[in-house]
Amino acid sequence: MIAKTISLLVSVLFCLAGSAQVDTNLHLYLLAGQSNMAGRGEVSGKYATQGDPALLMLDKNNEWVPAKNPLHFDKPRVAGVGPGMSFGLAMVAGADSKIRIGLVPCAVGGSSIEAWKPGAYDSATKTHPYDDAMKRIAIAMKQGVFKGVLWHQGESDSDPAKAALYLPKLVTLIAAFRTAMDDANLPVVVGELGPYREVYANINRVLATLPQAVTHTAVASSKDLVHKGDQTHFDSPSAETFGIRFATEMKRLQAEK
Repeated sequence: MIAKTISLLVSVLFCLAGSAQVDTNLHLYLLAGQSNMAGRGEVSGKYATQGDPALLMLDKNNEWVPAKNPLHFDKPRVAGVGPGMSFGLAMVAGADSKIRIGLVPCAVGGSSIEAWKPGAYDSATKTHPYDDAMKRIAIAMKQGVFKGVLWHQGESDSDPAKAALYLPKLVTLIAAFRTAMDDANLPVVVGELGPYREVYANINRVLATLPQAVTHTAVASSKDLVHKGDQTHFDSPSAETFGIRFATEMKRLQAEK
C-alpha cells in the first residue's frame, strides 16, 4: 500500500511538473454545465478532506493539482461540493494502479445552454463558457486522454418554451466536445435536474430521449436527491450520491464502447 502511494505521488509530481508527451494513463473527464455541476454544497467534514493521490484536477491556472472540493472556480464565494469529486473517486476505485484520473472543471453557474456556443459571453461571471472550456480541453489533452464528459445543466432553460428547443442544442454541443476531444464515440453522461421543482421535469423529459438521439450517451438519475434549502442546489450528500451515479453510467458506457 505504501509503495503504491509513493508511486502515485511520484506520478502526480511528474504531472504537476508538466510533460511534452501525452500520458495515456491519465484519463481525463470534462465537468460542464451550470451551478449544480460546479457544486454549491457545503464544504465541511469529509467533503473538505476527501482525496486520493490518483485523482487530479486542472485548476483555474490550468495546472494539475491534487483534486479537492471545491473543484470549480466559476463563482468563488459560493463554489462548493458538486458531483465531480465523488465521480472522480468512484472512477479511481477499481482502476488499474497505473491509472490517474484528471478532472477538468468547466461549469459556469447560471449559464443557459445558449452560453455554451462559440463566442457566447456570460456577463455574470465575465466568462465565455464554451470558448473557455475548449481552451481547457486543449490544454488537458497535451498531457492526458479524454475518456468522457459529464454534463449537468438546464435549470436556466427549464420553462416550457426553452425546454422544447433544448435537445438539438445539446446534441450540437456533444458533437462539438467529441470533435475537440478527437473521439466521435466519447461517452457522455448527462444528469437529471433535481426532482424538487416541477418545472425541472420539462428538461428531464428531454434528457430521457438523449440516448435514443445520440449514441454512447446516458442519463444519471436524480431520484430522491434533495436541495440544500434553496429549492435549487443539491446538498453535499446528494451531490456525492449523484457523482457516484454519474460514475456508474460512465463505466457502463465505457464497457459497451
